[in-house]
Amino acid sequence: MRVDKTAKKGRRPATTPEGREQQLVSLAVELAEKQMLEGTASAQVISYYLKQGSERERLERERLARENELLKAKVDQLASAKKVEELYEKALEAMSTYQGQDPIERPYDED
Repeated sequence: MRVDKTAKKGRRPATTPEGREQQLVSLAVELAEKQMLEGTASAQVISYYLKQGSERERLERERLARENELLKAKVDQLASAKKVEELYEKALEAMSTYQGQDPIERPYDED
């Protein structure tokens, strides 16, 4: 299947692989739309877009988005807990030096 040269004009190739992928996806969607309007779309194309428009698919996308938000929150929580732990260590070290003790020797992490 060929894409019209007029559709090809006016678009510069993207400078990143992600941008290029997005351009190719856009072209594929435009071609599928054209085929559907002309009545030449395959059963696979029609089934794909019917599935994409279903309530179940919408709920699935919503679930994935919320899972991503949850994972980001967990990462933030872990980073925050690490900062709190470091602050406690510094506070304990400061208190021990105020009491006249030698500073606490902390092993160095190679993180």
